[in-house]
Formats: sequence, C-alpha cells, structure tokens
Amino acid sequence: MTRRTRWAIAVVAVSLLANPAAIGAEAAQTGDLTITIVYDNYEYTDGLVTAWGFSALVEFGDCTILFDTGGDGPTLLSNGEALGVAWSDVDAIVLSHEHGDHVGGLESVLDLGGAPPVYVPASFPGSYKSRIRARTELIAVTEPVEIVPGIHSTGVLRGYPDEQALVVETSAGTVVITGCAHPGIVNIVERARIVSEADILLVVGGFHLANRTRSEVQRIAEDLLALGVQYVCPTHCTGDEAIAVFEEAFAGAFLRGGVGRVLALEDFVEAQD
Repeated sequence: MTRRTRWAIAVVAVSLLANPAAIGAEAAQTGDLTITIVYDNYEYTDGLVTAWGFSALVEFGDCTILFDTGGDGPTLLSNGEALGVAWSDVDAIVLSHEHGDHVGGLESVLDLGGAPPVYVPASFPGSYKSRIRARTELIAVTEPVEIVPGIHSTGVLRGYPDEQALVVETSAGTVVITGCAHPGIVNIVERARIVSEADILLVVGGFHLANRTRSEVQRIAEDLLALGVQYVCPTHCTGDEAIAVFEEAFAGAFLRGGVGRVLALEDFVEAQD
C-alpha cells in the first residue's frame, strides 16, 4: 500500500465529527483531529476568498483552536462562514508571530462576542499585548506550554520575528502547524519532536522558502525526511518553486494546501487500519 493510499484525504469541505472524544488522552488515542485552512493566499476550494496570510481552525476532541487569524477580518469571517465555522466554539487563539498577515483578523473574531484566551510570543509589542488584555486573557509564551492536553505550543523560537508553532499529539503521530517558520522549518520540527517526544506525522503551513534556491530547498526537504516527517502540506509563504520541490521530494506524501483545504485525521487513521 502506498503512502498516498494510506493518507486518503480527499475532503474539500469541513468534516465535523459526530461524536467528539474528550480532550486529552482519550482524544489523542482516537486520532480525532481536523484542520481547516480558513485563510490563505493559495486557493484550494472554489468560491473562497484568497488573500496574503494564513489561518487554520484546529478541531481536536471537543476543543477548537484558531491558529493565526489571517490578514483581515472580513476575509477570515467570510471564508469561515462559507466553511461552516462556528466562531463561538473557539476555545483559544494562538498567534504564531506578530506580522499583520497572521494577526489582522483577531479583533474581528473578538468582536463576535467571544473572549477566548490568546497565546502570543512574549516578544510581541507591549502596546499590542495591552490591547488584547483589554478584551480577553493573554498568555505571553516563552517556553513550550500545554494549551490543552494533547496540544502544545513549541514555545518561542528566535527569528525575525520570533515565532511559535502548534504541536498536536495524535495516535498516528505528531502534527505540526506553522505560521511562517521564520526561525526555520527544520528548527521548528526539531523542537516539535522534543515537545511531543514522538515522530512527526504531518507538517502544514507556511515554510518561508520563497527566497531560497532550489538546492537549498532540496536540502531542507531532505532534512525533514531525515527527521522522520511523513507528510507535508506547505502553503502560504513557502513559494511556488519550493512547493514544487516538496511535491517531488515527498512524492505521494505531499498534500496541496490552500484556503478551504481540510485535513481530517480520522480518514487517515481508518485508511491505515
């Protein structure tokens, strides 16, 4: 059986689970995870709005986390409505780094009336952190931190700017979600392996390689393969040429990203059984 067959993700719409498991060990054992890309500059599903930036809705057990908020509120909310996102179900918001194309939709989400806690790198500007604190709880992240059982921040990795990524521990392996990977995608994956103490099943998000040469990207792809990464879904700031390199390097384990893409881990786990 090929890796492509084992993955078997062909969904292009939100896949809500009928009987979500409890947060924590039970959720990790079931492999109950769905990632929906709500904001991206690449198109995956017709009819959604593309714009420069990134945001992904992460549903794990009965917990929902919004990772990054794209570049603007109207686009984020419009795409979310089309994809059936229930914004009131968001339990926490995690911002990878301070750039506007990843934090631009935050206030629009908070304007909907919810007050989920917001996790940001501690190096965010003080004025920005004060604005968030005026509306909801703010958690300034430095070291790796557990957001809910089974979901962690990598902690802040130094870069231009500093950045954190999301680590989700499932029965099939660890899933890593990145914003732009300014500190280096290999560094982020290495940190995620330490945090989760498990092999990396999937890395999805921006890899920030648009300005790298083909040979540099090939080495990075080889490094990820050597680290045991099984599948990649590079999008946003990765760059067209770099995405093509990953498609070649990972062959049947490459997944096309873009707004509207849904990665439903329950389908993958069933395909492996």
